Amino acid sequence: QVQLVESGGGLVQAGGSLRLSCAASGLTFSSSAMGWFRQAPGKEREFVAAITRNAGVTYYADFVKGRVTISRDNAKNTVNLQMNSLKPEDTAVYYCAGRRFAPSGTNWYQRANYDYWGQGTQVTVSS
Repeated sequence: QVQLVESGGGLVQAGGSLRLSCAASGLTFSSSAMGWFRQAPGKEREFVAAITRNAGVTYYADFVKGRVTISRDNAKNTVNLQMNSLKPEDTAVYYCAGRRFAPSGTNWYQRANYDYWGQGTQVTVSS
């Protein structure tokens, strides 16, 4: 059974930083692309960042470019999201997502292209 468990969320002041982690189990992690999405109250879940299985390529939503870094450790089956210069509009539940054996050219910005999801971790940024 595949499990993705997020951690690292919390309350932070605007301008602060958080590091989210996602621990994967039951998944061939090194063969899986991983992503982060977020969902704010009353809004659709949206793409934040993704990283290919060998960490060769990363993708970022425009609204986080320059503030967020996605990374992975295939030896530890973890994917991380370092978030800096946080803004109140970054407040959301952040979800980890994974996809095994994806063909080249997969659009990592789309939710439908991920097979597995975590339960999410709340990030709240106060002004």
